[in-house]
Amino acid sequence: MALTKEKRRLRIRMRIRKTINGSAAAPRLSVFRSNKEIYAQLIDDTTGKTIVAASSRDKKIENKDNKSSTAIAVGKLIAEKAMKAGVAKVTFDRGGYLYHGRVKSLAEGAREAGLKF
Repeated sequence: MALTKEKRRLRIRMRIRKTINGSAAAPRLSVFRSNKEIYAQLIDDTTGKTIVAASSRDKKIENKDNKSSTAIAVGKLIAEKAMKAGVAKVTFDRGGYLYHGRVKSLAEGAREAGLKF
C-alpha cells in the first residue's frame, strides 16, 4: 500500500505532536497550509483552547505578490496578536509540513515581530 501525501503528512504530524506540547507559558504555534491560504494559531494544549489565530484571509493582510510574502505577513500578524495577549515564547508546530517555503516564511515573520521559539 503506497502512502499518499496526506497520509504521510498525517503520520509525520502525529510523530511531531508526541513531543511538542503547548502550555499557558509557551503555547503551540500551529500552522496549516492549504493550496491557496495559510493559517496559524496559538493553542494552549492543557486547556485545549485557542489563544489567538491569524490567517491570510484576515482583513489586515492585504493581497501580496506571492504566497511566501503573504506567509511572512501572517507570521507578523500572529506575533502582534500574541504580544497583545501576553505571550512572548511559543513552541513551533509545523504540522507535518517541511520547514521550507511558506512554513519557513511564516516562522521568520513571527520571529521578526518578536516571538521567541
